[in-house]
Parts: sequence; C-alpha cells; structure tokens
Amino acid sequence: MNRRPMAAEKRRKGASMSDQFDPALSRRRFLALTSAGGAALLLAACSSSHSASTAASTNGAAPSTPTGGSPLGPASSAPTGLKYTGPAVTLAFWNGFTGGDEPFIKKVVDQFNSTNPNINVKMNVYQWADFFQKLPAAVTSGNGPDVAAMHIDDIPTQAAQNVIIPIDDVAAALNLTADSFAPAVWQGGIYKGKRFGIPLDVHPLVYYYNKKVMTQGGLDPSKPPTTMDDYMAALEQLKGKGIQGHWMSPFQFTGGFTAQSLVWQFGGDLFDSGFTKATWDSDQAIQAVTWCVDLVKKGYSPKNVGQDADYVAFKNNKNAFNWNGIWQVNDLAATPGMEWGAMAIPHLGSQGGAWGNSHQMVIPRSLHADKNKQDAARYFISWLGSNSLEWAKSGKVPASKEVRDSAAFQALEPEATIAKDLAEVHFPPSVAGIDDALGQFYDAVNQAVLLKADPASVLKSTAAKATQIMQDNAKKYG
Repeated sequence: MNRRPMAAEKRRKGASMSDQFDPALSRRRFLALTSAGGAALLLAACSSSHSASTAASTNGAAPSTPTGGSPLGPASSAPTGLKYTGPAVTLAFWNGFTGGDEPFIKKVVDQFNSTNPNINVKMNVYQWADFFQKLPAAVTSGNGPDVAAMHIDDIPTQAAQNVIIPIDDVAAALNLTADSFAPAVWQGGIYKGKRFGIPLDVHPLVYYYNKKVMTQGGLDPSKPPTTMDDYMAALEQLKGKGIQGHWMSPFQFTGGFTAQSLVWQFGGDLFDSGFTKATWDSDQAIQAVTWCVDLVKKGYSPKNVGQDADYVAFKNNKNAFNWNGIWQVNDLAATPGMEWGAMAIPHLGSQGGAWGNSHQMVIPRSLHADKNKQDAARYFISWLGSNSLEWAKSGKVPASKEVRDSAAFQALEPEATIAKDLAEVHFPPSVAGIDDALGQFYDAVNQAVLLKADPASVLKSTAAKATQIMQDNAKKYG
C-alpha cells in the first residue's frame, strides 16, 4: 500500500486505503480437506530443530516463536507442517502495492521464490483503480491472476460478483481461527458464511505527535495528551502560542477516518446490526462530527485544509498532532530533522475506537482451473501469513498473532506499540457495495468541516441516502 493506496483512485475518491498457522493438524485431516484441490499440498516432516514451533497447542492458541527465531529467519521457507510437492508452476500475483510498500512486497516475493523452487511467483502491481478495473475483465476472459491481494471492504463486492472464490479449505486445513488473528479482521474475510480472504495485515489510523512543535508550545514532548480534557487543553495552549495544533482534514483521508473513529468512541456506530440502514444521524455521530467542526470554528485548525495539507504541515513543523495511517511511519522516519512519536489514537470518548483496514489474500475465479496452480496459490497464501514480518516493515501490523508476538516484531517501533491497541480497531462491514454507502458519510464530513452544512442536518440527509443505497445494493447483489 502506498501512502494513500486508493486515494483518488476508487470511486470514493480518496479512500486509502492483517496469520498464524496452527500446526496442530493431522495428516489424515489435512489430506481430506485438500483432496478436492489436489494432492500437491502435503504435510512436511517436522524436524527436531523445529519442535519448539511445531508442537501442537492444546487450547488452539498460537504457539510462540522460538527464542532467537524470526518469521523471516532461516526456517522461513515453508509454513509449519506444509510444503508444496507438485510440479513446477508459475503463479500470477496481482496487487495494488504501489509507492513505498512496493519494495517490501517485492522483497517478500523474491524470498518466497528463492526458497520454493517449484513455484515461481510473478507479480503485477497496479494502482488500485486500475486493479479493480482490470481484475473482473481478466477473470471473465480467463486471463485473471492465480492469487491476489485486496482490502477487506472490497472482498464482499468481488465475492458477490463471482470474481473471487471461497477458500475455506485453506483456513480449515491450517486450523486457522479468530484466535490466530484479531477477531474483527478474521471475520472481515467472510461473506455470506464463506471465507474469501485470509488476513495479511492491519493498517489503522494512528496518532502522530510532533515533539518539536509540542516543545515550542510549552508542552511536554514525552507526554502527548490522550484524554479529551488533556487534548483540548493542549490545543488551547498551542493556540496561545500561535500554533494551530490539529489541522482538520475535510477529506476521507484523514478527516473521514477521524470522524468514524470518534463515532465509535462516543458509543455510536455507522450502521445498524443487520446492515439494513445507516445510523450516523445518531446523537453520538453528531457529537463526533461536531468535535471535528469545532476544531475549525475555535481556531485549532485552519479552514479549508487541502488534501494531505494536514500531513505536510505536520512534517513542516506547523502543527503538533496528526491522525493518519500507520503507513506514514517510514516516510516520517526518512524525513530529516523530524522529532516525532506515534501511538494508537487517543480515547476522547468513553471507549476506544479507531478506523482500520486490512489487506487480505484471495484467489480469483478461473475458467480453466489448474489444480497444481490452485494448490500452489493456497500454499503461497499460507507462507505469506507466517512470513509477514518483512511486510510489516512497510508500515503495517501483521494480522498473524504469532508474528505480532515474536521478539522480532516487538522490536519494531512504533508498529509494536500501535499493535497493542489492535482490539480497538474497527473494519468496514462485510457487505457488498458498502463503500457506496460509506461515501455518503465522507461527503457529510466534508461539507460539515468546510462549514458548508450543519453537522446534524447533513448527517441526517446523507444517512437517508446511504440507507437507500444499501437497500438497492441488497437487491443488486442478493
């Protein structure tokens, strides 16, 4: 994912936009589960050198990484207990990992190819808009990729349109459960009771603080404010020093994500439990968007902040606080003279809550299924999950609990600190066409923050429009 992986690329214009494999698996059960897809995926013999990581768990929890081990260490050539034993195949792997994360996915794929001589993964990287334009047509014509990556909110629509196929066999054969991941991101790969995605990562909204600007404003740079009272007091103090501390973006990136996060923190939600209507006309949502608007009205933020201007100002030491994606960590680390920190977004409401998304691995439908390629694709997906540390270095949190718990990831900062609050991250609903409805919420935030509409009225009107879109989509997708 580049810094704004879907920004100005998808129809929602600005959308930017997480796998431990339990080895407690009998040979008989595995072969039974994979027989329909071919016998090329077999259990590998477990050597004594891997006994610490391959011992069966009695409670289904992820075993810990052996002392001194690394998910990308010498033993990374195969997921625990599995290997591909079929003939040599070439897999086409499509994704939208452009920009700063492209070198990382290339490195991971190169490592896979070097350690799996019978599988040659050839990667095609597109802008996300091009990816979703090309993929359905390629699948329909029989020229689609063998494996692909996409965001959690794209899975339901692609599944409903028969572009991707269920991969419950992968999850079952590897004994993957919600305990191996964050439950919400695990659930996100399911559409209508079938699993279509295996989580690779999580990329949440993050709280960045500029230590240099905090010092200039008389704040302690080692103690960024994390409660509503402290946050507002800090903004007022910064204002007294002539510093607008939190530039409020009116765009989905990142104002829309900020507003969503606060809706959850204030106890509300964007949709009802059955996903039949939008509920962001609630008191909690009005409170959330009003807070965003008040940043502008009270002078803590300039008016009419341009797309990404909030982040540019942060890098240029013009503001103190920026809520942005975890994917910014490498860019900030590479910026000369930056003095900054990052953590999960503060609790301004009565509970935690942060917007997040996830890249998940999927298998596109094939008109002329090659069982060996299908087996190799499933193996590649499983390998990526258990070897996701290098990918995490691109500015992600591994979906795999085992990788997150490893010493190697715990040494990766600020990602490891951010990962501690993963349970508070909310993901887009697993509903086909949900982005069409969410676009109405982002439009409401845009109009309100630009002071073009009253929060309550614009949230009410857009919620009504979104509800109609959801009803239409229910008929369209079934």
